[in-house]
Amino acid sequence: MASEQQVKRYLAYWFQLGKKVLIHNGDSAVLPQSVIAGDRYSEEFEKIWQLILSPESGDCYLEATNERIAELLTPKWLIEPCVRCDMPVPMINIGLPPELCPCNDLPTWPNTEIPAPREPISNQTQLREIRDRLNQAKGKGKAQEDLSASRDTELPIPHNTINSHGRLNEIWLRLNEAKKI
Repeated sequence: MASEQQVKRYLAYWFQLGKKVLIHNGDSAVLPQSVIAGDRYSEEFEKIWQLILSPESGDCYLEATNERIAELLTPKWLIEPCVRCDMPVPMINIGLPPELCPCNDLPTWPNTEIPAPREPISNQTQLREIRDRLNQAKGKGKAQEDLSASRDTELPIPHNTINSHGRLNEIWLRLNEAKKI
């Protein structure tokens, strides 16, 4: 069964490629200008999500698909990666893929030259994972000399994200130095 979070993710990915959701049985279409706001979905996306879930919106479909969004929330459906483009697509729970992937009418997709659609991410979580990997490498003896030359025995997690780009760059440089050893 596709969870509400999986269906939400499915729509967020396709919104990022410009696909609209047809509401009121196709009488109107919605597409948020902004899908992601930092580590969460944008307020505009959340409002559209609530509109889609509202019974007053009637049948809602992702543009170029046949599956109703409300139907995707039933046990009959799963959300799996498309075999062509790796984007999320609905699949009947018995293993049959949908008739068409929404990518079928996007002539320039898949496109590895541009960033792929994504979910919101937490900079704090990413930095914590990088710090943990660096500390593990230090503990295993890999890059022991390089990391021990640092004044800090453990890399701290920054408490604000205002300077996270600079911090990520610093960590990236340390990782590259560790690889050279």
